Formats: sequence, C-alpha cells, structure tokens
Amino acid sequence: MDAARMPMIQLDNLTLGYDRHPAVHHLSGEIAAGALVAVVGPNGAGKSTLLKGIAGELRPIGGRIVMPALPAHGLAYMPQRGEIDHSFPVSVFDVVAMGLWHEVGAFGGLSRRQRERVRDALDAVGLTGFEARPIGSLSGGQLQRARFARLILQDAPLILLDEPFAAIDSRTVEDLVALILGWHAEGRTILTVVHDLEQVRRYFPTALLLSREPVAFGPTAQVLTPELLARARRLSEAFDDNAAECHIEAVPTLPPSTGDGAAAPGHVHVHDHDHAHGHDHRH
Repeated sequence: MDAARMPMIQLDNLTLGYDRHPAVHHLSGEIAAGALVAVVGPNGAGKSTLLKGIAGELRPIGGRIVMPALPAHGLAYMPQRGEIDHSFPVSVFDVVAMGLWHEVGAFGGLSRRQRERVRDALDAVGLTGFEARPIGSLSGGQLQRARFARLILQDAPLILLDEPFAAIDSRTVEDLVALILGWHAEGRTILTVVHDLEQVRRYFPTALLLSREPVAFGPTAQVLTPELLARARRLSEAFDDNAAECHIEAVPTLPPSTGDGAAAPGHVHVHDHDHAHGHDHRH
C-alpha cells in the first residue's frame, strides 16, 4: 500500500486501563492520515487514556495500536497541564526549545538557526518578548501558548492534544484553534480531547464519542446528537470501576475516515453492544 494512503492509526480490539481494570475497551478501526478528530465523552469516559495509549505512555491490556505510516519522532503529545513544575527556575525560551530535543539530544546545544526557530515559534503563538520570563510567571493562557510553540518545533505529522482549551481565555482559544486548523491544512493528523461541544461542532469535522467503550464515530453533526450523547451518559453512569476485564466475540469498529478528516460520508458507527454476552459485567 502507498504510504500516503495508509491509515495513520489502526486500533485492533484495543483495551486500555490501569491495574487490569479497563478504562476504554474493545475499540477497533482506522483514523486516516490528515484527519482532524475531536475525542468527546463524559468525565471518566477514557478519552485521556486513549491518547496515552496512542502516545505509548500506557501499554494495552488487550488488542493493539498500529501506526504503519508514522516515522521516527513523528508523534507530538501534549497531555493535560501539570507536567511542568512551575516552581522550577526555567525560562519560557528553554521550555519551548525542548521541542527540538529529537534534533539536539538531552545535552546538546542549540545552533543559531535553531534559536531562530524557537523565536519564530514564540512569535507564532504571540509570545515574542517572553523569552526570558520564568515559566512560573505565565498565566494559564500564556502557558498553553508556550506549550503550542513547543509543538510547532516538534513538527510532527501526528499530534495528540489532551484538553488544550481547558481553563483559558477565549482569545487564546481562538488563536490555538487557528494553529490547529493550520496544521490540519498542512495534512497533519490531529486528535484532540475537547469538553466544549460547541467548539467541537464549530471546528472539528469528525468526532469520536467514547464512554469507556466506543459509542459513535463519524461526521460531528451526526455523532453529537441528543440520543447518542444520552447513551454515552447512561453507559458512563453504569460503569463499574472494579469490574474485571471483559471479552467479546463481536468487535465493534470505527468506519474508515477520509483524508479530509471526516468519516465515510453518511456513515456513523454506533456501538450497540451493552455487554449482553452472558455474564454479569457492569460497564
């Protein structure tokens, strides 16, 4: 298969969790290269867990994740805020420059051209003049801008963003969305966990609705319906955090998505499993 036509992400009956308890399970399907997907669902639905699994920070309990077209250092992952110690005396410039680690290594110095690239990235997110500021002095919105500048330097074809718009001002949201849409226009594959459904409807052509299991995947307008959102809430409320790992024979799948980031036209997958498979297993 032509590498350009390969899916960026293949999920094969994927189950992810902690201490053998599933947090998201039985997820199969493909996400095309160049897709722009919002990952949505109730609190505790497994959205962040899915991104951790794709990023390689969490080993699958079952199934697998395959990324056949992804080059080395081709994935950029921005977790929820909290990975930066604000009390550590590091400058905004140095935090952003960490995006070049795959080029310079842990202890390498920056060339003049690389320093220019750091300054260009800061300018692209509206932080020119903040280079020497301590990272701990930034507001929430400024910190997110710095984290996006670091992503710019990673220059990755696959970008995973976990709640990038949480607790920041509307102007910053607009600027960061513009960056995301620019990356999408360049053909990058982007999965973003988003809580605000209006933002999803406005900016994301495709949505994956999770509630510990796949509920629906497809064009956003067809996924974010009252019926499917209510189903996701019901599944979340019924989930038993202490349940053991389950196994099913019929694996639900995501429909193939097209290169423009949308699922196959008119095709919305709805997971109708509800774990009616012969044992008392309340997910």
